[in-house]
Amino acid sequence: MKKIIGFLGLLSLLSLILLAQAYRGRSKLMGFVYDEQGRPLEGVEVKLYSVKADSGFTTKTDKKGEWKAFWIRGGRWDIDFYKPGYEVKKISVYLREGERKPPIEIKLKKIKGLVITPELEGLLVEGNKLFKEGKYQEALEKFQGIIKQFPEAYPIYLNIGNCYFKMNQYDKAIEAYKKVLEKDPNNVRALISIGNAYLNMGKTEEAMKWYGKVQMDKIDDPTVLYNLGTIYYNNGKYDLALKYYEKCLELNPKDLDALYQLGLTYTALMQFDKAVETFKKYLEVDSESERAQTVRETIKYIEDTIKEEKQLKKQK
Repeated sequence: MKKIIGFLGLLSLLSLILLAQAYRGRSKLMGFVYDEQGRPLEGVEVKLYSVKADSGFTTKTDKKGEWKAFWIRGGRWDIDFYKPGYEVKKISVYLREGERKPPIEIKLKKIKGLVITPELEGLLVEGNKLFKEGKYQEALEKFQGIIKQFPEAYPIYLNIGNCYFKMNQYDKAIEAYKKVLEKDPNNVRALISIGNAYLNMGKTEEAMKWYGKVQMDKIDDPTVLYNLGTIYYNNGKYDLALKYYEKCLELNPKDLDALYQLGLTYTALMQFDKAVETFKKYLEVDSESERAQTVRETIKYIEDTIKEEKQLKKQK
């Protein structure tokens, strides 16, 4: 019986290992992270997440600001760049299997109004560690302690709001995010976070009001643009979704998710020629996935619909 238990335990262990390594493949990514003056940033946490594998890993930049990710699978990768005292940067990259892209260069902006001392950095690291571990109440207490000790560090209210958000205490989350807006009225992360909180509360109209406060021309993060576009799309506001997807693709032309959603948006707006054109661009980059097959079927459906409409017009 002991042998059977041992064998089953080994199977479980192997399953966990295989699951953890699901992001492995033949592709490569690397890049550099700088501050706004172009100086290399050491110790930036680079979190890579494979959407297809639903798994990922974290690495850090060296003294040159360089990070590397070798032997990873193809598909979409969401990448977060984090360093205490700097705004989090989020990007998405699409990799073909076996592809090695040119180095990705990222610049991180310093958080306004926040002077990072060694003591404050240590507290931030502790709080973020607890947050990542899902210990939201403990993280909340850590961030609240930071505010008591460093009252001028108002951006920490974003972290406090995020803790409340994760605990489904949306009213308290909104209250915390608004503390940021008192000092920085155009803070994109705070505005979007308030909208997200209202959306989770089922208050769609209120959420849309807050999303509408975000000045699109000030958003330079393709992921934020994509998410906002998708929120508008899911709520039937296709004209607004169109603008955000188009801006997203200006910044990241090979974002396949945005390209796909743009095609769907054109279809919803009955701009069929543009929809077909967009879907064909999609297939130039991705021609083998399950979604690529859906795209082909959608193109055929649209083209057949256009033909039927032309024939009906002729008959009239």
